[in-house]
Amino acid sequence: FPGLADVSISQDIPVEGEITVPVGSHSPDEDYSTLDEPVKDTIMRDLKAVGKKFVHVMYPRKSSALLRDWDLWGPLVLCVSLALMLQGGSADSKDDGGPQFAEVFVIIWFGAVVITLNSKLLGGTISFFQSLCVLGYCVLPLTVAMLVCRLVLLAGAGTISFIIRLIVVGAMFAWSTLASTAFLADSQPPNRKALVVYPIFLFYFVISWMILTFTPQ
Repeated sequence: FPGLADVSISQDIPVEGEITVPVGSHSPDEDYSTLDEPVKDTIMRDLKAVGKKFVHVMYPRKSSALLRDWDLWGPLVLCVSLALMLQGGSADSKDDGGPQFAEVFVIIWFGAVVITLNSKLLGGTISFFQSLCVLGYCVLPLTVAMLVCRLVLLAGAGTISFIIRLIVVGAMFAWSTLASTAFLADSQPPNRKALVVYPIFLFYFVISWMILTFTPQ
């Protein structure tokens, strides 16, 4: 622009504002990033987190551990393990167990999604994935029941075997239901808790029935 060349800025005019960058000591936590840690440390940290959630399910109490640090690794492992143990039933001798695996997988995840949506529609305060995390981790007692039932069936499928399996499955069904409601009950309105607990009861009942009626080929 014409005339700007004649404008000079005096060296005595102070510059307003803070232009210096403060130099201070940074804590190691501020500079720490999981991208810089070894893969082994990352895997061990995740395994410890999953193990702690399993402990919370086996000793259910009102705690926010499953809700605060949610993940879907544990539910995925439990779902696959349960589906693998349930496959190979005597529904059809011509099948190799593939359809049973798909059915179990779909029932567990679809049921968990339906319960979560029901909880949200009734005014639940937890997030979608937090609910999936709790419902998935609380399948752990039923997975243990399935393992025990398979061991009992190795000795034969008689009346005594059925009674033992009935007791084990019934106890683990109650454990899964109580554990899930212990984590999810506080997140629901007081006058709508029964509407949330009932679908959870049906969800674990269906899985328990599949375990109890399982007979190997």
